[in-house]
Amino acid sequence: MAASILELDAPDLLPGATRDLAAFISTLSYEQIPADVVIYVKELILDNLGVIIFGNQTPWGRMVAEMAMEEDCKPCSTIFGGSNKTSASLAALANGTGGHGFEFDEIHPDGGHHPGSIIIPVVLALAESEGTCSGRDFITSTVAAYEVGLRIGMATGSGLFYRGHHPQGSTGVFTAAAAASKVIGLDTEKTQNALGIAGSFASGLMAAQEGSMVKRMHAGVAAQNGINGALLARKGFTGIHNVLEASFGGFLQTFSSSPAAEHLLAGLGSRWETLNVAYKPYATVASIHTALDGLVVIMRDSGLSAEDIEKIDVGCSKVTYRHCAWEYKPLGLISAQMNLFYCLAVVAIDGDAGIHQFSNDRLNDRRVLDMVPRMHAHIDNEIDAMGRSFRHGCTITLTTKDGRLFKRRELHRRGTRENPPQPGDIEEKFRTLAGTVMDEKTISSIWSFIQDLEKKEMLDDLFHSLGRSK
Repeated sequence: MAASILELDAPDLLPGATRDLAAFISTLSYEQIPADVVIYVKELILDNLGVIIFGNQTPWGRMVAEMAMEEDCKPCSTIFGGSNKTSASLAALANGTGGHGFEFDEIHPDGGHHPGSIIIPVVLALAESEGTCSGRDFITSTVAAYEVGLRIGMATGSGLFYRGHHPQGSTGVFTAAAAASKVIGLDTEKTQNALGIAGSFASGLMAAQEGSMVKRMHAGVAAQNGINGALLARKGFTGIHNVLEASFGGFLQTFSSSPAAEHLLAGLGSRWETLNVAYKPYATVASIHTALDGLVVIMRDSGLSAEDIEKIDVGCSKVTYRHCAWEYKPLGLISAQMNLFYCLAVVAIDGDAGIHQFSNDRLNDRRVLDMVPRMHAHIDNEIDAMGRSFRHGCTITLTTKDGRLFKRRELHRRGTRENPPQPGDIEEKFRTLAGTVMDEKTISSIWSFIQDLEKKEMLDDLFHSLGRSK
C-alpha cells in the first residue's frame, strides 16, 4: 500500500512542461522561424502532399474515405486527389490514413514517428474549413507541430516501442493537437487543454505491422483526435493540464518504460528539430533504409547481380532487429514493407523498393521468395551501444557464390541531414506519386504554389488543385 501511495504522490517528471509547450505553440510567429527552416519545411510539405495523394488511392485509403463520406457531414475540407469534401476531422482522418498508407512518409531519427503525415492533413483540413489561413500561417502551424511533436517523441525514448505502442497513433495525437491549436489560433491555456484532451486518446499497437490494414489508420485517427481536441478546447472543454509529465497516468509514464522528459523542452525555439526530419526514398519502414542503401552501393560498385548473391547478413540495433527481422511470410503488403528480408530481396533484384516492388504480384513472386532465405540478421552490439540516434544504422555483409566478401557500415540513411537528398530527389518523388492520379498541369500548380507559399494570402488555389484528379 505504501508503495502505491508514494507512486501517486511522486512529483511530475518535468513540472509545467505541457504548459510550456502550449505557450510555444500559441506564441510562435512566422518571423521567429529561421529562413533555412522555412525553406526546408516547404520541401517537407511537398513530399507529404505527394505521399498523401498516392496513399489515398490505396484500397485502405479508399475505404476510410468512403466511410468518411458516408457520414454525410457538412462539406468543409478536401480529401486529396479527388473532389470529395467532408468535415475537417473526417478529412484529416482520411488524408492522415493516406499519408501513412504506403510507408513513404518522412521520419525523424529520434522523434519516433512520421509527423508530416499527421500535420499536413490537420493543418489543411482546418485551414480550408476555417477559411482564414495564409501561407505564412500554414508554415508557422506546421513548424510548431513538428517542433513540439518531435520533442514529445524524443521524450518517450525506446520504451514506448518496447511496450508495443505504435508512435504514429500515440505520440501522433500531440503532434496533431499542436497543429490544430495553432491553425485555429488558440491561446496558451486552450492549447494546453487541447493537448490534454487529445492525449487521452493516444493509441496504436505495434502488432498491427504484421499484416493488418489498421496500422495505416493510426495516423488518421491521431489527426482526427487532434482536431477534435482543439475544437473542444476552443469551446472551453478542459483536458489533463499536465498530460505529458504527470507522474501517475501521464503520457510518458504510462506509455514508455524509459521516459526522458528533459527532451520535452530542450532547445525549444533555438534548436529546430524540423531540419532533422528526413524524406524516404524507399516505400518501407525507415529502420531498414541503411541496409537497403548499403546493398545498393555494394552491388553497384562491385558490378553484382542478384544471381551472384549467396548470402546477405545485416547487423543492426536491437530495436531494428525486433521491429523488422522476423521471418517473412507473404501475408500482405504491410508485412512486406516492414520486413527486412523481403525488402533486401527486391532491392537485390530490382535495385529499388518503391511503388512497383509492392504490387500484389510481387509479394508472391517466386524469384523474390527464393531470394528471401539468403537474407539474415543479427544484433550488432556496437551499433546498439551508439544509442537511439543510430538505431537505424547497420553493418551489411554480402557473400557471393564464388566466395567473395563485401562489407559496408551505414550509419545514416539516404535522405537524412547527414546523408541529404540530392537536388531534385524530393520533386521527382512528389511528381511520381501525385502523377498516379493527377495530370501534369495540376501537379505543377501545386509545386509552384508551395514554392511561393510564404507569399500567399489565401490557400484557395491549393485546395482547388488538391481536389482535382485525372
